[in-house]
Amino acid sequence: MTKNIICFGEVLFDVFPTHKKIGGAPLNVALRLASLGINAQIISRVGNDEIGKELLAFIKKNGVDTDTIQIDENLSTGQVIVQLNEKGSASYTINYPVAWDKIICIPEDEIMVKKADALVFGSLVCRDSVSQESLLEIINYAKYAVFDVNLRAPFYTKEILISLMMQSDFIKFNDEELYEISAFMNSPYHSLEQNILFIAEQTNTKHICVTKGSHGAVLYYNEKMYYNSGYKIDVVDTVGSGDSFLAGLLSELLTNSDPQKAIDFACALGAIVAKNEGANPKISSKEINAFMNP
Repeated sequence: MTKNIICFGEVLFDVFPTHKKIGGAPLNVALRLASLGINAQIISRVGNDEIGKELLAFIKKNGVDTDTIQIDENLSTGQVIVQLNEKGSASYTINYPVAWDKIICIPEDEIMVKKADALVFGSLVCRDSVSQESLLEIINYAKYAVFDVNLRAPFYTKEILISLMMQSDFIKFNDEELYEISAFMNSPYHSLEQNILFIAEQTNTKHICVTKGSHGAVLYYNEKMYYNSGYKIDVVDTVGSGDSFLAGLLSELLTNSDPQKAIDFACALGAIVAKNEGANPKISSKEINAFMNP
């Protein structure tokens, strides 16, 4: 049976020096999930403007349901200015306030979240109290709450991160985020594994994943660690690579795949995205398999 996953949060345009691309971490996750055969929806908000219409058309065309995207009559659709360094790593300037800061919690969305197999959300959407309160309300209805930490300074506080972790069944960090948040929580530990176990215990979370850039990832799943050491590629840009990684991981884990198989697949998918431009390059399962087993 096809799984249903709902993503909650920002939808926007990433504006690069020469062009713009559709993005926003929860949207990137939803788009990749849809391409992997999962029923994906996104709860968000766009402005009543041209780029908002363009976004909705793109999302729909790529197989993600847009019925849960609200239209804001006052604020414009989100845009983010992206700078890439010589290694293809991105830094972001995120406009505020925009439409996705004002996502409202409506009863229809709550019913859908109740029925869905998972709810995916990040921390950036909590920078405004309106969207933050909607998320904190909607998490209560989730069967399986997936927190994709995705820190974007200065848009987070220690309190909100801890609150979201406490309500999550699955947390995804990158290694820097893991160490930063462990320090927030007064962890005495220095190693990745010890800090994963520390956070698992402190937040009562049984599933944690930490990505390590080009060096792969670690998955802690039902008291066992699984590892992938990464795939060697020439990086074009890392935008959206972690989002596709998460989509790949969830699509495998929720369809009862072996956790080792799931993390191998997710790392391969993230690597393929990093060797392409933008967050949402078209990738077929055939291409992923050929990449993993040439």
